[in-house]
Amino acid sequence: MLNDTDIKNILIVGTGGQGVVLASEILSYVAVASGFDAKKSEIHGMSQRGGVVSSHVRYGSKVASPTIMEGNADILLSFELAEALRWLPYLRPNGKVVTSSQRIVHPIVSMGVASYPENTESILREKTVEPIIVNAPAMAAELGNPRLVNTLLLGMVSKYLDLAPDKWKEVIKMAVPPKFKELNLTAFAHGAQL
Repeated sequence: MLNDTDIKNILIVGTGGQGVVLASEILSYVAVASGFDAKKSEIHGMSQRGGVVSSHVRYGSKVASPTIMEGNADILLSFELAEALRWLPYLRPNGKVVTSSQRIVHPIVSMGVASYPENTESILREKTVEPIIVNAPAMAAELGNPRLVNTLLLGMVSKYLDLAPDKWKEVIKMAVPPKFKELNLTAFAHGAQL
């Protein structure tokens, strides 16, 4: 039987267009560049219409499966507040939640088919140990571009992972368009200092 004790499980969730896929690619490449085996799985759904996007990232000495089982995520990184709540069953006991406080109203809420969860922040605080909830879009805008949310949040998560700090910079430089390299590096560094 494979020993999963050295495997880190990071679940990244949000809605279409928020940068979930890029964030998971950066994290996976950083893990490989740091000497780990890494696997990644993505579900895009109706992402182009504001639907849910999730990405499972697992790394360790040997990773057999790309998907995280419920109750096994070490870190839940969410780009949207209700998505953090929706994916909470995947978090292991005492796992870490890092989420943006951004609220995106899905089309089914606009149509009256469902409702946006009330008191989401309070529920997250009750059900998890010291969740980190930040207004990531406002922080990203202050840094120069509201689309920096993904690298800002990755910077925050990097503190909880055993990945080589210099590899983050290398991978971010390769993953983002040249004209946005410095902004993304600044956002990552800012997130890591929070």
